[in-house]
Amino acid sequence: MTELRAVRFSRYGGPEVLHYEPVDDAPTPEGRLRVRVEAAGLNVYDTKRRSGVAGGVRFPAGNGSDFTGVVEEVGDGVAGWAPGDSVLGHANFRAQSDVVRVPAADVVRRPPGMAVEVAGALDLSARTAADLVRAAGIGPGDVVLVSAAAGGVGVVTAQLARIAGAVVLGTAGEANARFLESLGVLPVPYGPGLGERVRRLAPSAVTAVLDLHGRETLEAGVELGVDARRILTIADREAADELGVSGLPQQPPDPAALVRAVELVAAGDLVLPVDSVFPVADVAAAYRHFEGRHLRGKVVLRL
Repeated sequence: MTELRAVRFSRYGGPEVLHYEPVDDAPTPEGRLRVRVEAAGLNVYDTKRRSGVAGGVRFPAGNGSDFTGVVEEVGDGVAGWAPGDSVLGHANFRAQSDVVRVPAADVVRRPPGMAVEVAGALDLSARTAADLVRAAGIGPGDVVLVSAAAGGVGVVTAQLARIAGAVVLGTAGEANARFLESLGVLPVPYGPGLGERVRRLAPSAVTAVLDLHGRETLEAGVELGVDARRILTIADREAADELGVSGLPQQPPDPAALVRAVELVAAGDLVLPVDSVFPVADVAAAYRHFEGRHLRGKVVLRL
């Protein structure tokens, strides 16, 4: 067996606890693909696990969920795949690794020409954004407020809402305002008075709020009189409970969501910007950057 490396941590803490360290190789189990990882994205939930907020972690723990790479081996019982196929998908909490072994259902084909960095960061953003848009029932005639609309999940959420036929307003910092305008999203600055700014900018009453930032957005939605069932958050469940609005409700997963997102990206109809790319050996620096500022899109590790 070949010695491989993976990002792992053996105690809770800040980015400094993450190390790209040797791990043992293993055979490819039945029903799985062995994939040589080329790039892996960073997500907010990674930081919650590593810091201990999420709890339930067994050490040493792997890290990261989004990845893209090339199939090296096809396990027994898997049809339709061959060594050399390019894929993207998820390997929950173990994607930042030289090699992952994943069920074929957890990956889709990477189209020729799709940037490796985009493919490595797409899965969770695409599936979460699609879940939000679907749960809120976004469609033509809606006016939707999306918070953190230039971030890794928000930027996909805003675009999927537009594709569904809605007018979309997106909160963002001044540096990302023109970028959002280029996507057809009306930018709204963060900060006190958000509800009033949205009221002035919106062409008609806001009908839904998709929140990836927290309390400020939820309070604005309540102030604007949005139906509480259509104010959804994945950022602040405590504030949602207090204000009587919703988290992302439990719903059956949509297995086609990632395929649709890949098709939209390949067609140029969906943009996932990459804020920055770090070599995997600099994983701690990558998370310090990720956690330290407002980003435009995703931070990605190259392996």
